[in-house]
Amino acid sequence: MRVLGFGDNIVDRFVDRGIDYPGGNSVNVAVYARRLGVESAYLGVFGDDELGGFLRDSIAAEGVAVGRSVVRRGESGVSHLRVDDGERVFLGWNGGGVTVREPLTLDDDLLGYVNGFDLVHSSVYSRSEPELPKLGPLVSFDLSSEEEYRTPSYLDRVCPHADLVLLSCSDLGEEATAGLLAEAVRRGARLALGTRGVHGALASDGQVTLSAPADLAPDIVDTMGCGDAFLTGFVVSLLRDGWAAAAPPRPAMIERALRLGAETAREQCFVEGAFGHGRATPVTSM
Repeated sequence: MRVLGFGDNIVDRFVDRGIDYPGGNSVNVAVYARRLGVESAYLGVFGDDELGGFLRDSIAAEGVAVGRSVVRRGESGVSHLRVDDGERVFLGWNGGGVTVREPLTLDDDLLGYVNGFDLVHSSVYSRSEPELPKLGPLVSFDLSSEEEYRTPSYLDRVCPHADLVLLSCSDLGEEATAGLLAEAVRRGARLALGTRGVHGALASDGQVTLSAPADLAPDIVDTMGCGDAFLTGFVVSLLRDGWAAAAPPRPAMIERALRLGAETAREQCFVEGAFGHGRATPVTSM
């Protein structure tokens, strides 16, 4: 079983702590899959600045292969955050730097590499939409929470090429979440997952909609990466149960996946940053 994170990487800079952490949706899924015992890799663009080296080294230290990623001239992406009562507050970012500005195009050589994985995960922050139709493995895609990624035109770009889409729905009720998942499936996604924070999660394949409560954690350290962790536990469970393009997940498989997703997200609540490896923010960056 092999999982590939394809797309974004970023430095999460916590201004209240004066600490930088490595992160990025595609990176996080690759790291969390590795921590669940799955062979994984990250494929994307690193900046040629010092932060790019910090990101690459931190990912590699987790046992995630990064050898096919590229380094391009330009700045790394940086997001600025703080934590209030365990909840992260997003303060702004630099647009993702060269990683987002000059994303990878999958040529025949890279496609041969990518097609050796069982699942490829990407996100709205990766600028990977043009590459999705090329992919042979299962595809999961994080649609995040912003309204611009929930328009009919955007869903029509992504959903027909996604075996699973994730939507962050912590601000929605259960009925509204179910409606959003149904819309994603109508527009082509084979399976849709909606995470609702402390209110649990829903998953729908257009035939059945299943829900599961959150596995609540006391004394939360940081919610950074919890949605990514849920998704990773969910897809790893499905893959272990035999999920494939020709073998859609059955309801019992989805129920098990929701449980492992909740467990994985709970454990993530005790981790600082997305996956640790924090260091003091360089003085020149303050």
